[in-house]
Amino acid sequence: MDMLKELLQQNDVDYEWISHDRPIRTAQEGAAMLGIEVGQTAPTLVLKSENGYMALILSGSRGRIELKSVAELVGCSQLKMAPPHEVEQITGYTVGSVPLAGHALPTILDRELYRHSSIYGGTGVGTNTLKIKPADLEKLNQVIAFLPALPE
Repeated sequence: MDMLKELLQQNDVDYEWISHDRPIRTAQEGAAMLGIEVGQTAPTLVLKSENGYMALILSGSRGRIELKSVAELVGCSQLKMAPPHEVEQITGYTVGSVPLAGHALPTILDRELYRHSSIYGGTGVGTNTLKIKPADLEKLNQVIAFLPALPE
């Protein structure tokens, strides 16, 4: 948590740190708790490929993601969700609390997030949420690809 705050401050990023009394488990739950649109929620998923691990930061409005198309986008033969014990081993965080930045993984960002002025995602602590602009999130991560926005 302190490392993420330090990263945000070092990069002169505007952000809001929101505390809540219980962890958020789904995009719908987060949207209701924070009073935002589901599309503004931005979970960080950890994926595993033959080339290693990467983060995928999605808009909550995307629903299920087709990992085969994401694998093609990043030039991997196969992508799958990293098992929870590997997520913790690689990032130091549990599934559901992986922060939006500071995880040191190559990152795939969802262009759908750019439809919103602010997005909300993990901080590394289940009872805290980070509010940040999508462009700042891009600046803080090693972005290797973008998922195209959904058709309107």
